[in-house]
Amino acid sequence: MEQYQPDRLTPPQVAAMRRSMRNGRAALTRRSLLRATAGGALAAGGLGALGGCGIPAAGKAQGGTSAEDHSAREKSVNFSNWTEYIDVDDSGKRHPTLDAFRKRTGITVNYTEDINDNNEFFGKLKPQLAAGQDTGRDLIVLTDWLAARLIRLGWVQKLDPSNLPHAYTNLSPQFRNPDWDPGRAYSYPWQGISTVIAYNKKALDGIEVKSVSDLLDNPRLKGRVGFLSEMRDSMGMTLLDMGKDPARFTGDDFDAAIARLQKAVDKGQIRRFTGNDYTSDLTKGDLAACVAWAGDVVQLKSDSPDVDFVIPDSGYMTSTDNLCVPNKARHKTNAERLIDFYYEPEQAAALAAYINYVTPVDGVKPYLAKIDKDAANNPLIVPDKAMQARSHAFRSLSQKEETAYEEKFAKLTGA
Repeated sequence: MEQYQPDRLTPPQVAAMRRSMRNGRAALTRRSLLRATAGGALAAGGLGALGGCGIPAAGKAQGGTSAEDHSAREKSVNFSNWTEYIDVDDSGKRHPTLDAFRKRTGITVNYTEDINDNNEFFGKLKPQLAAGQDTGRDLIVLTDWLAARLIRLGWVQKLDPSNLPHAYTNLSPQFRNPDWDPGRAYSYPWQGISTVIAYNKKALDGIEVKSVSDLLDNPRLKGRVGFLSEMRDSMGMTLLDMGKDPARFTGDDFDAAIARLQKAVDKGQIRRFTGNDYTSDLTKGDLAACVAWAGDVVQLKSDSPDVDFVIPDSGYMTSTDNLCVPNKARHKTNAERLIDFYYEPEQAAALAAYINYVTPVDGVKPYLAKIDKDAANNPLIVPDKAMQARSHAFRSLSQKEETAYEEKFAKLTGA
């Protein structure tokens, strides 16, 4: 079992966190707070900077710690989520899917939007989790790198498949087997976050952009190309373009990808590394093309006829935000019933129609089409099987790798 260690943040990890909080996926967009994935530079070792002394993980490795389940007697579930990450009615006060769950099951959901950043939220939970105490929450949403960390620490519980028939059946194949939770024994995706190439058709003026190579090598795009300041996204897309699998790359592969990007920086091909502040530059045409997050592209396309996207033949990167039951949760069964509820295609469609992220639920398209045909036909929200097959995830990193890779990426970006 991994031990919780209070290591101090290395300079590269601090830089990664600041990038994410300033303008990355932890920064506020028009619709929601995008998830901080590479701000997860803290995932491997930096979490310890949140305080405390050396404490062994509570519970057993790969199993978590259960408590007496009060679900049968207490018809409630305490659910913590990110801001603006669920459907809301016209009044802005009620969540139709949660109301539907309560009417069907009699279970009241105490819903709290108290997650603004993975690391900040972990800081709230860490004292109770480390001490083997109830956090007061039955269901939490964590980005993949942090979910992986808590699973390794034994701080989230193994889910009961008998309470998750829809989730087991309807989970999209592209999300079934992350290396940090094979078979989804401890987590189920809430939503997916994809990284693609976005471009401004007017700014390109006939230049063809279909790949990362086009971004890096076409001299006509010099100074008008953007990459993301999040390491996993930019490096993952570059590795794919070089024929390397982000789920299995070596240290030499990483160094080769860094060198490739460094060459583009040195010759002025890359204008800058950005968080989601690239959206303004792309809309104005200051950036002709860039590595971008699909959630932004959906919104940008609706606002500007010049903005569009392409999925490279080499593939694209996907990460997930995940539903987990923390140790000592008082209402585990109720939490599992809520997870399963959102894996019914009708409920998943209602959620997707409002938040416009990648739905992890198979069979959602016909239900979503009844609500929003454009959303149902948008591959950035409902990927078809061909697109799913081109999806890749960045592999889990050891503490040593995390520190080394973030240091190299920080040097590349000038952070």
